Amino acid sequence: MIPEHETFDGTWPFPARYCEAAGFRQHYVDEGPRRGGETLVLLHGEPTWGYLWRHLVGPLSRQHRVVVPDHMGFGKSDTPPGRGYLADEHVDNLEQLLVGELDLQGITLVLHDWGGPIGTGFAVRHPDRVSRILATNTVLPLGLPGYAELMQHNFADSSWFRWARAAHADGTLEVLLGNAGHTITHLMLALQTITRPQIVTPTWVRAYSAHFTGRAQCRGVIRFPQQLVAPDPDAPAPAPPDPAAVAALRGKPALLVQGMRDTALLPRYTVPAFRLGYPGAPVVELPQAGHFTPEDAPETLLALLDLFLQTT
Repeated sequence: MIPEHETFDGTWPFPARYCEAAGFRQHYVDEGPRRGGETLVLLHGEPTWGYLWRHLVGPLSRQHRVVVPDHMGFGKSDTPPGRGYLADEHVDNLEQLLVGELDLQGITLVLHDWGGPIGTGFAVRHPDRVSRILATNTVLPLGLPGYAELMQHNFADSSWFRWARAAHADGTLEVLLGNAGHTITHLMLALQTITRPQIVTPTWVRAYSAHFTGRAQCRGVIRFPQQLVAPDPDAPAPAPPDPAAVAALRGKPALLVQGMRDTALLPRYTVPAFRLGYPGAPVVELPQAGHFTPEDAPETLLALLDLFLQTT
């Protein structure tokens, strides 16, 4: 039996599993049959954890293996000191879990927010292990011409990034994000946009805020935006992705499901960014969904994912 306080009133009924291959205790769930179906890896972003996918895990795992990791510093994963919490380190952690621990093949990546860059980083390292990609309100950085310019425009226009830049400038970014246990609802509902405020119940707030018990537990949630608004000028530039790996990934089936009321990753930039890599792939626009499509439109997202699996 899972302790009731860990299920958040039964809304997260999945047994916890842990991997220490990356040098910290990383939480993940691993549901569904090991043979006969697809293998899906669902990756969350900022400031969420695997709970974001709770409406999809149960239905998908009736036929498919569903693996849902929590990034370092989020959800039920540890927040170790002395780590940089940069995107590449999260890719390293994911690689340790999916390859070193679980040895997964034929992976369908389902990516949201920072799960997009992290999942793409993994896919570039292991294109042979990836079968298809479903992106929702995220970006897939493949190093293609025009991508950086689109992201610069998004960075300038986005409500989330405008707030992050201003908060960094006046010294309040770390204060507000370091208090994420109390500010989580505002971050998600207002700055990134959830269009169904009725879902924000006491259980929902407790589930998303439970990990952020103090400043030390908020390193991950601080570093995601901080690395964009205040990059380390001495950090080496990331190496461009391997062209052969990028070409292999661009040959995979892909689908973008875009919540059109997103105020963090604006559709007028993220849709063209997706089409740079996948000009012939379908893009499904959800007019009434905000940034968090698994919260605003879980049934639609589940139906689209099921159709994507059946037709590719």
